[in-house]
Amino acid sequence: MTAPAAPAAARKESRRVLDPTERFSEILFGLIMVLTFTGSLSAAESGRNGVRTMLIGALGCNLAWGIIDAIFYLMNTLGQRGHGIVALRGLRKTSDPVEARALIEEALPPALASALEPADYERLRQRLATMPEPPARAPLHRDDLRGAVGVFLLVFLSTFPVTLPFFFMQDAMWALRVSNAIAIALLFVGGYKLAQYSGFRPWRTGLAMVGIGVALVGLTIALGG
Repeated sequence: MTAPAAPAAARKESRRVLDPTERFSEILFGLIMVLTFTGSLSAAESGRNGVRTMLIGALGCNLAWGIIDAIFYLMNTLGQRGHGIVALRGLRKTSDPVEARALIEEALPPALASALEPADYERLRQRLATMPEPPARAPLHRDDLRGAVGVFLLVFLSTFPVTLPFFFMQDAMWALRVSNAIAIALLFVGGYKLAQYSGFRPWRTGLAMVGIGVALVGLTIALGG
């Protein structure tokens, strides 16, 4: 849950559309979705019509995944903001220090909450209690819509390289195999970068993501893809 904030503070809020972990996760999930789709296509189908069918399907999958993620981003933004408003109202109403501390702890990252003393919680409670009355319901701001567009572009553009072989290769089977290879390579890069940010072992995490991709491709090919 994000920390409760007053309406004025919310308008001044300048947060990134997604934090690095969320960005990597969105890209990885998008790649897995597209890889699952392309892996389920029939590699036996060849010729210009087969390539065109695969291209349209892969682009459609990218577009759909980007739109779905953008909608989920808006839903998550509204949900977090609404929960923050509910928590702020509860904090303003309570006179119980224990309940107030629990509400504030829920709104803070665990590492930060554990570093605060009881007096710090009390100062926070007093400061939040003097803030303006929050709105009746969580609003959507213009920045939220820009954020949703950013999420769509992030997902669509990060998965777009998977469709490139279908633009330039006439043989549907080879285009499909090259597309899967690009997706697997991007999975490794995404897993590697995510591990670097999160403190995991980059090579192991990258290879683990490749393993997931290879397993998906192998499964769909074995089932006749």
